[in-house]
Amino acid sequence: MRVLLVEDYEPIREAVTEGLREAGFAVDTAADGETGRWYALGNAYDVIVLDLMLPRVDGLAILKEIRATRSGTHVLILTAKDAPHDRIAGLNLGADDYLVKPFVFAELLARVRALVRRKYQAKDPLIRVADLEIDTTARRVRRGGHDVKLSPREYALLEFLAMRSGQVVTRPEIWEHVYEFHSTADSNVVDVFIARLRRKIEAGRHPRLLHTRWGLGYVLGTAE
Repeated sequence: MRVLLVEDYEPIREAVTEGLREAGFAVDTAADGETGRWYALGNAYDVIVLDLMLPRVDGLAILKEIRATRSGTHVLILTAKDAPHDRIAGLNLGADDYLVKPFVFAELLARVRALVRRKYQAKDPLIRVADLEIDTTARRVRRGGHDVKLSPREYALLEFLAMRSGQVVTRPEIWEHVYEFHSTADSNVVDVFIARLRRKIEAGRHPRLLHTRWGLGYVLGTAE
C-alpha cells in the first residue's frame, strides 16, 4: 500500500517514513506544502498523512484541494494543533482521522492500517481467500495452515491483490499502490513479482488462486 507523508519537521518525517516502510508501506515524502500538494494531486495514494502547519501551503488548503477533486484517498491529519476547533475544522473539510503530536508510532500505524481497510471495505484485519490467510496486522501469510514466507515487496503485492480479491487489478494500479514515486524498477518488475508470488502461494496446491487476465491484469481468487 502507498502512503504520502507531508511533514516539515525532519526528525518526525524520517522516523515515520522508516517505520511505515518497515511495516511494508511504499512511502513518498514531502517537506513543504507546495511539494505535498503536487504529490497528493498527481498520484494515487491509499492514505495521506498530512501536517497542518507547513511552509508555502498549509495543510488545510491541501485538504480542500484534495476533496475538490473528489478523491477518495483517506487523509490522516498529524499535527500539534489540538484545540477542539482545529479538530472540527479538519474533520469538516474532509479529513478521515486526526492524530495530535506528540504521538506513539504504533498508534499512527494502527490508524493508517485502519484507513486502508476502510478504503477497501475490509473491516477484518484477517483476509481469507479460499485456504489462504493474510494477517494484515502481523503481516503473516498462511495457506492450508502452513506459513508462506514472502519478501516485503511480495507481501505488499499480495496484500493489495487480497484487498481487491475477485477483481481484476491492472499493472498500472499495482505500480501506483505498491511502488514509490522515485522507484527506478524495470517495466516488467510487476510481472516478475507476480511470478514469484504465484510460485510461493501455489507451489502445487489447489485450487489455483492467482490468475492472469491477458491484456487486463491479475485476479486473486478461486474463479478461473
